[in-house]
Amino acid sequence: MTQRAPEYSSASEANPKMMKMLAILGQWDISGCHTDNMSSYCLLFLFKLGLDLVVFFLCSPKKYTYFLSICSLSIALGDLVITFLMTTIWFLGTERSFVSPCFILAKASVIYSALPLPMMCLGLLFYCLENTRPSSSAAFLKSFRNVCLTLLVWSVAIVFSIIFVNAEPREMEYETGRRALVCQVEESTLVASFTSLLFIGTSFTLLPNNGENYQKETIWPRPPLWTSLTLGFSTFWMPYLVVSLICQLCGFPVPAYISVNLLWLECTNSLMTGVVFWVRSKTTGPYDNLPENVCLWHIYWHLSKGTQQVIMPLPVFNPSKDKEQTLFLV
Repeated sequence: MTQRAPEYSSASEANPKMMKMLAILGQWDISGCHTDNMSSYCLLFLFKLGLDLVVFFLCSPKKYTYFLSICSLSIALGDLVITFLMTTIWFLGTERSFVSPCFILAKASVIYSALPLPMMCLGLLFYCLENTRPSSSAAFLKSFRNVCLTLLVWSVAIVFSIIFVNAEPREMEYETGRRALVCQVEESTLVASFTSLLFIGTSFTLLPNNGENYQKETIWPRPPLWTSLTLGFSTFWMPYLVVSLICQLCGFPVPAYISVNLLWLECTNSLMTGVVFWVRSKTTGPYDNLPENVCLWHIYWHLSKGTQQVIMPLPVFNPSKDKEQTLFLV
């Protein structure tokens, strides 16, 4: 339902200026038969909403004293609103609806593409400034602060989309004679680059090191905290990173209203929480508990908990036992 097409400059119609992502709302073949894609868009948004709800409850209980937890809730609510609007247009029809599907898709893609950077920056900042044991009044103030900042981020993105985005549909004609009604949408370059770099970094971190010396050592030290946290992170998030990388390598266009989802946000949340936790453990002293706002990192944490080393016994061959004779009593 989406494809990349060149945008042509006004001076020359032969040289493409830049590539744009277009959402195909409908198509007409040579005979005039019309194909409407509204049902496909509704199913796509319903699938995304269901996936977001599953991720939201899997990563519960949510701690709303954390900024990224409020962001997760806001993205789920935003997907609910978009799904409701697109479903309403589908049932009523484009002619009788109060807003066009191109308006929703164009605005939503720009809004979602503007969300990742401020959410990541503010989330990392608040994790670095977080107190370990806040009081009840401080927890309420943090929750109120997070709600206000989340509304501010969304408001700025919405105002930007209203002022600078053209949501008018355009008609495009193929070389084969078919015509299509298209709408320009945006992709999130930050999310695509972030997932690719995160996959590469996680893979290199888990590569074996000095494997040839394992058989010669009798003292097996516990793995460092960074390795254990990376192992727990990759166990939960590597399937998402692999699918995202495959889509990019295959050239599959993913608009921002699809790529910016709770899978990406909770993956970013787990990464930031683990990095801040590791830095604090290295700078402020030994760690005694995992942070609350992570997903399944406690599975491999016991590999690095404490500093005690495990001494593995080295098997020794005793040749004298082979020379022992068996005595039979009669």
